[in-house]
Amino acid sequence: MNLKKIGNVKFVEGGVCAAKGFKANGIQCGLAHKPLTSTEENSVASNNALPSAKKKNDLALIVADNECTAAAVYTTNKVKGAPIIVTKEHIADGKAKAVIVNSVNANTCNPDGIEKANKMCELAAAELGFSPADIIVASTGVIGQVLPIEPIANGMKELAEGLTYDGNSRALEAIMTTDTQPKEIAVEFEMGGKICTMGGMLKGSGMIHPNMATTLTFITTDAAISAEMLQKALSHHIKGTLNMASVDGDTSTNDMVCVMASGTAGNVEVTAEGSDYEAFSNALYNIMMNLARMMARDGEGATKLIECVVSGADCAETAQIVAKSVICSSLLKSMIFGEDANAGRIYCAVGYANADFDINLVDVDMESAGGTIALGRKGCVTDFSEETAKKVLAEEEIRILVNLGAGEASAVAWGCDLTYDYVKINGDYRS
Repeated sequence: MNLKKIGNVKFVEGGVCAAKGFKANGIQCGLAHKPLTSTEENSVASNNALPSAKKKNDLALIVADNECTAAAVYTTNKVKGAPIIVTKEHIADGKAKAVIVNSVNANTCNPDGIEKANKMCELAAAELGFSPADIIVASTGVIGQVLPIEPIANGMKELAEGLTYDGNSRALEAIMTTDTQPKEIAVEFEMGGKICTMGGMLKGSGMIHPNMATTLTFITTDAAISAEMLQKALSHHIKGTLNMASVDGDTSTNDMVCVMASGTAGNVEVTAEGSDYEAFSNALYNIMMNLARMMARDGEGATKLIECVVSGADCAETAQIVAKSVICSSLLKSMIFGEDANAGRIYCAVGYANADFDINLVDVDMESAGGTIALGRKGCVTDFSEETAKKVLAEEEIRILVNLGAGEASAVAWGCDLTYDYVKINGDYRS
């Protein structure tokens, strides 16, 4: 899918290793499956997708050369994975040096979860030579299964010794579950006369819904910024990026977005709002917005990305509510999958949004690389060409444009179509 650029940033390669002074690695430690035998390896056909669960990495490490300022946001679910509880304690001082993360097992709803999360930090710290309190820990996978610590302990030495400044892809593979596509991005930007770099990676495909989707997102930067301002920027942008993406209406227990800033770019530390903070904030928005789009496009079983742009609102909150209402509609998602331009379903989803606006002022359009078509004006569906509509809906990225006709505020939300494969994937998730 195409990346979107806002403001003065330059896309570069490298993901979480793009920023100066960050190493990463990922290995298969065997949390769920034994490594393939040589016979099995020989029998596996070459694939263009990611490795199957049996052969993919399941343990990752990201390490900074220097101590970093750190910030994070977490799931709003009342059930919170043990790693979240431990991470909150570890970065309460606004500092971190590494991330240890596993897939396959969420380490959630387990009586020994806290103990296991702390043990992961202790194992990593012993290999890295610094305090366990300097480590962010995260897990994703099946909820309610006891996390076996032995495979992690057995693999930690290999994981640490394999850290490289280009290990981002190995780490990314290790955090993925039902993802079918890798999700990483990096940008360069200028701040305080210095060239800074920021990179991120994300896992997330199902159980995706606003107010923290099922995502683990890790962002690194070599910019110098205080923990307070880092948290401010992260908390602000989560509202318009990852909290504006939905796949299926479910929110999970382990969701986490964390950012580490090393300061090795050499800029004067950002400690207050101003032009430097705005440059940093814009870079962070580009990272988080594009990762949110990638996540929505790779929704479980999805074939299309839906982007809903709401304009003409009296306030940003109204625009956000309407945009999320549209992309969360199961009927609309099914409509996009079937390539059926049923404009009434869009108006219906707009109409039940819990916000105050006049439906008789609402215009609806739809566009893609296949063209643009007006579907409704002033609350009523208009006559339109079904042939043109088919061309618009045949593309992989569909934009729904809703103008409320009441003001200047706007918002964007991202979702995906609802397909037969979604049920197939989640019908036997544990197997």
